[in-house]
Amino acid sequence: MKRKPNTTWLLSILVLLCGCGGGVKTSHPLSGPPAGPSGPPVQSQNISSNWAFSTTSTVPTGIPPATISGSIAQSGSAVTGAVHVDGWSCFDRQTTIELTGTVSDGNISLTSTSVDGQVIALTGSISKKDGFPYVLNGTYAINGGCADGEQGDITGVNVNSLAGYWAGNLTTAGSGTIHWDVQLAQDGATSEGSFGLTGTFSFDRCFDSGTITSGTFPTASFIVGRSVNLEIKTTNGTITFLGTADPDGLIRGNFTASGGPCELTGTGYLSPWEY
Repeated sequence: MKRKPNTTWLLSILVLLCGCGGGVKTSHPLSGPPAGPSGPPVQSQNISSNWAFSTTSTVPTGIPPATISGSIAQSGSAVTGAVHVDGWSCFDRQTTIELTGTVSDGNISLTSTSVDGQVIALTGSISKKDGFPYVLNGTYAINGGCADGEQGDITGVNVNSLAGYWAGNLTTAGSGTIHWDVQLAQDGATSEGSFGLTGTFSFDRCFDSGTITSGTFPTASFIVGRSVNLEIKTTNGTITFLGTADPDGLIRGNFTASGGPCELTGTGYLSPWEY
């Protein structure tokens, strides 16, 4: 008699395959990771601010180092400025020098109006690290007039607004120290390239509270570049302070008090961290 084949083991294998999801699978290409956010376009980085530049001549018989300070304004790729030169005998610091130019992909070029026949041309690159101000590195050249042929390297930084709380001391040779503090406000740029300052000072002795007289270059009170000029009117005298906003964050300078019982001169400082 012919025996039938045993198919039990085949049925067992089929059951196992079905239980394990057996069958034909359709493959799909793997998708890559989602794209990260792109950085802001260069043109969205507006460099409008108060700027301080310093120069170093590369001409063997060149002129001494100088500072160029004032306001820079940007609209799209167009850049304008109003600055003052301090340190070059061929330029008067009181003269406001207008600048025009462009910025594109971090590269900037500026040309000044003629000042006694002298034209300043500036080119460079703008860069910025997170948490730090804009920085300019480049070159300058002067054509025409007294400083014709002068050229060299130029560096610049935008100076942060002074708006905020400041405190420190006035120090004199014979009267010790006077603590002063103020909540400063800073105005926008004027046509002279300066930024007006306002606020009310408090003193721990000698003076009543004093109000800052807001002005524009060269009349106090203002900041242009790193130069800080303050005129503080109190009920018992006027304090004039001429200082510098140093890179370390402090404002340091000299003061004179007149027109009241405290006729004093000395040094002073303001700090954004002191109370």
